[in-house]
Amino acid sequence: MGYPMKLETILSRLSENSSIKDQFGASHIPIYQTATFDLQKQSGERIYEYSRSENPTRNALEEIFALAEEGQAAVCTSTGVGAVSLLFDATLKAGDSVLAEIDCYGGTFRSLELLKEKFGIHVTYMDMTNYEAVEQFLKSHKVTLAIFESPTNPGLKILDIKRLAGLFHKYGALAAIDNSLATFASQKPLTLGVDFSLFSATKYISGHSATIAGAVVAKDKSWGKKLRFFSNAGGRAQSPFEAFLVSLGLPTLIYRMKAQEAAAKEIALYLETRKEIAKVVFPFLESHPQYELARRQMFICPGVITIETADDIVTKTLLSKTKLFGEKASFGSADSRIEQPMKISHASYTKEALNAIGITPNTIRLSIGLEHVDDLITDLASALD
Repeated sequence: MGYPMKLETILSRLSENSSIKDQFGASHIPIYQTATFDLQKQSGERIYEYSRSENPTRNALEEIFALAEEGQAAVCTSTGVGAVSLLFDATLKAGDSVLAEIDCYGGTFRSLELLKEKFGIHVTYMDMTNYEAVEQFLKSHKVTLAIFESPTNPGLKILDIKRLAGLFHKYGALAAIDNSLATFASQKPLTLGVDFSLFSATKYISGHSATIAGAVVAKDKSWGKKLRFFSNAGGRAQSPFEAFLVSLGLPTLIYRMKAQEAAAKEIALYLETRKEIAKVVFPFLESHPQYELARRQMFICPGVITIETADDIVTKTLLSKTKLFGEKASFGSADSRIEQPMKISHASYTKEALNAIGITPNTIRLSIGLEHVDDLITDLASALD
């Protein structure tokens, strides 16, 4: 086009913004649902052999993800946890050291604990909003990989991505961020200095809760090659049909997230007025301790709210009496959800680890969907009343 396109335009015209060549001029990425390809019937730069290694549908989605994240290469995986594991496969060896944000996703925590047990990987968990403590640790410990989230899940802390990336690189560590909550619609971590942005595409990116998927995007082409090698060798690649399902959510991603942000903020403000709710955490509320950083770092606030109820009775009531909030895992879908992190997303955490990040039996995470906000507030009010 002769000028950089905005993300909305890129995501609205997927087939035109990837290298896929469809003889019929399909408006959307077509599915190449095949295991193998005939080598004698192909021409062009990219020759396909076996779908575990390369597939036109998956490659097209990877190109879109790399473009959206402003990275050099992307690899799609069959699950979000698969993306986490692929990152570890490509960057770590026995005896290496990992520094992780203490408030990390339960699947990441479980994977790191397995690495400690099986391969002698040294893992340290820290509150990465304490930048001075992080630097002191880096000065005295050789760290291979640092991994964090912003916003964190479920604490919804906001970490200064640029500052952390600078610290990690200063002391020779690779930097990776789990961008599942904010997504590339809200923030571009690679442009802020991290080496890898990974995410679960199960959530906001697909948006319809019909598939599970993940991806790792690398800032550097050489790391992209390594990620692709380990994906192929370990059989982590996403199937073409699942890649197609994920692609269906991309054209509406930004508009869905903006609508969910607006509804979430209204609901968060309402919950702050209720005596049954002891604490409300939403990064775009002025009461959030990192509000200014959140506003500066994110274009859109993900529609997730974490609350602490006043007591066990309120918790049980909200879980059992709301009608529009299904007690379901995950977030970022069209339907609203409610969960106790200690029961679902962070079930792999030990009691001590839960205490360390402040998750209690009365911690509840709300994922706001696309229902009318008045109906959602009425539903919450009916349960609380």
